[in-house]
Amino acid sequence: MRSTAFFASCLAALSGFTCAELNQSKPLLSKQVLSGTFKPPQVFKNTNLVRTTNLDKAYPRETINVVIENIDSKPQSEYYLPFETSLIAKVGGLEVRDKQAAAKGTFQVDVVGLDAESSTEFYLIHLPQPLAPKAQQTLAISYSLLSSLSPVPADIAQTAKQYLQYTFSAYTPSAYTTEKQRTKVKFPSTDVPDFTTLPADLNAEGKTDPQKQGSTFTYGPFNNVPAGAEQLVSVRYEYTRPVMHATVLERDIEVSHWGGNLASEERYWLVNQGAALKNHFSRVEWQKQSYMNPPTFALKGLNLPLHPGAVDPYFTDDIGNVSTSRFRPGKKEGLLELKPRYPIFGAWKYSFRVGWNADLSSYLRKLATGETYVLKVPFLEGPRSAEGITYGRVNLRVILPEGATNIKFSTTVPIVDHSTSLHKTFMDTVGRSTLSLTAINLVDEFRDRDLIVTYDYPWAAGYRKPVVITLGVFAVFSVHWKKEDSVRDACSIKSVKKAERKNKCRKVMLLESRSG
Repeated sequence: MRSTAFFASCLAALSGFTCAELNQSKPLLSKQVLSGTFKPPQVFKNTNLVRTTNLDKAYPRETINVVIENIDSKPQSEYYLPFETSLIAKVGGLEVRDKQAAAKGTFQVDVVGLDAESSTEFYLIHLPQPLAPKAQQTLAISYSLLSSLSPVPADIAQTAKQYLQYTFSAYTPSAYTTEKQRTKVKFPSTDVPDFTTLPADLNAEGKTDPQKQGSTFTYGPFNNVPAGAEQLVSVRYEYTRPVMHATVLERDIEVSHWGGNLASEERYWLVNQGAALKNHFSRVEWQKQSYMNPPTFALKGLNLPLHPGAVDPYFTDDIGNVSTSRFRPGKKEGLLELKPRYPIFGAWKYSFRVGWNADLSSYLRKLATGETYVLKVPFLEGPRSAEGITYGRVNLRVILPEGATNIKFSTTVPIVDHSTSLHKTFMDTVGRSTLSLTAINLVDEFRDRDLIVTYDYPWAAGYRKPVVITLGVFAVFSVHWKKEDSVRDACSIKSVKKAERKNKCRKVMLLESRSG
């Protein structure tokens, strides 16, 4: 029986390979199910590895640059990357490139599952070309870790500083022996009151770790680290910013050929994962803070950059329209400034929706031949801030015109599920063609990724709605006309019957007068 963590890892897997052809983004499912006692074949070694952990945002960003060497007698193309079972479900946006040729795009990455309880799960990295014996290649591995920071203390006062704690291994987890490695940790400031120190005998240069240089700590170098080795360390650092996480983001993009309009709507379910408020919220104290404007761990507002030409923005929450918003159009970029009804402190939640319209011609074009259209839109827009924001799950719907067929898509955003369906709206006959995409464990750095959708839209399909409207009007007119005729006929019958009764009365009166 497969472990629960394996299913979580299947969902959490975010391969970053670039789609060379349309509709190549496929759900990330495990392509291998291995024995619980599986160990990656020792066909590689890491000759040099440098790991950088960046903590300047509300989520850790990991970058691993490693020189791998094929120590086997045959060419090899499968490199295993291990993660703890409890951690792999938090991995987001994992991408692998050749550091010496980053422009060639990312490598294909799969999840490897185990059929029993295991403390380790694997990503399987497929090298584009098998690595020859004794040959070397430099890999650049990058990913983010969601919901992996803990506020310490967990409860603080409204005006207190917030500190976050991050626990990790000074030895970079690897399925292979590493000849030389080091780990660098970059903090948002120099205020790091607590951190784990390592003895000098572990360091290849005989120094006590970590070695400090400004806001950067360095663990290592370490020599000849065996496969699977760990050396847990923990750091606690100041982070007086909100730790924002969107548990769910629902994003709708509606294409209207007749109106020449692209309507976008986004629905957010936000939570601040920072330290909880220790005492009751003080409005007076908050007003003082607002006047002085010091750093705070509460969310005061959000800025949503919009593409030029965006119009008619709106901002509503569960209560209704939120008037504390401001839209600033611009030639290069529009800015929608949102201010929630209340500051969002740690463990507080806030759900809202925003929407806007845009000129369709800026996003859609028709191919020179045939009846195929190409739509290019951002997969993710959302807020932009220094602290960043993470997304647990993103559900994107692209609602195309009624009659659109042969729908295909391409994106470098890792997709875990996709489907097509019909979405019925006002005056539709069978419903509009809808492409639904699902991604998980995304971060705000995916804002620049595009979604390209192609579909066929015959000219006859464009007249479906006006024909339906015209037929509907004629149907209403016909029904009304028939009803008027029926009423007129009924009135005529009544008039004839009334005249006949009058004639009968006259004849009776005439006979009575003659007989008298």
